[in-house]
Amino acid sequence: MNQPPENSRQSRSKLDPQKYASLIAEAKAPYKGLRKFFYIAFAASGFIGALVFLVKLAAGKEVAAALPNFALQIGVVALMVFLFRLENKS
Repeated sequence: MNQPPENSRQSRSKLDPQKYASLIAEAKAPYKGLRKFFYIAFAASGFIGALVFLVKLAAGKEVAAALPNFALQIGVVALMVFLFRLENKS
């Protein structure tokens, strides 16, 4: 009953099987590559921020302000790593 029209079958058969599989994967998980790019970019930003606050902590300057910021940057990196791994599982 739920069969696609005849012309869509013909167009599907004209597509390269690899291209068709790629299109199906993109339809199931749109913008996966873009999301991965943002995860990597935000993780890199968090890592650089963590290094900055680590240096401030090592220097002993503004420890009360630098420690929560350092923890936040580490949290951002951990979250991005988690989301990237979660994205790869699916």
